[in-house]
Amino acid sequence: MKLINKQCVVCNEQFAPKRIASVYCSEKCSKKGYKLKIAKLKKEEKFKESVDSIPENRLFISVSEATVLFGIAKTTIYRLIRQGKIPAINLGTRLVRIDRKIMEDMFPTSQFQNEVEQKPKKKLYSLEKEDCYSIGEIAKKFQLSESTVYKHIRQYSIPTRQIGKFVYAPKIEIENLYNGNNFI
Repeated sequence: MKLINKQCVVCNEQFAPKRIASVYCSEKCSKKGYKLKIAKLKKEEKFKESVDSIPENRLFISVSEATVLFGIAKTTIYRLIRQGKIPAINLGTRLVRIDRKIMEDMFPTSQFQNEVEQKPKKKLYSLEKEDCYSIGEIAKKFQLSESTVYKHIRQYSIPTRQIGKFVYAPKIEIENLYNGNNFI
């Protein structure tokens, strides 16, 4: 039987998942992924706090506030000021102020890129009789025993539906699982 290989989200290594929803190759990568997720959430929370601390009615903002609001590096903002593309007022050392309206016209406000891993989207299947194989049909078509089919359905978390005394599984998932493999 050919296993469905996936790529680990953390280390990018190929692995044979124990479940269809698995995204990590090992416990070590799972823990590392969790730590990265928590760090991203903290970073996002800090970002939202810093954006909320900037009053909306302020006409002139500092360079550091502009980097937070518009997602642009400080060096880029200073370069644009030197080139005359962004008008700025120098009120003293480290007191450069930029017209907020002009920045909003030039750059859309930055929405924090949520790079936190997303849960795999649940697949929607039609579990109607015509879109499914019965366990017996799967066993006959792929020359397997019914117990092996049940084992694979549980192992790869394939949804099933019971109609009367027959259990049905989506044709799409079964074809993906067994397609191209010779089971004897």
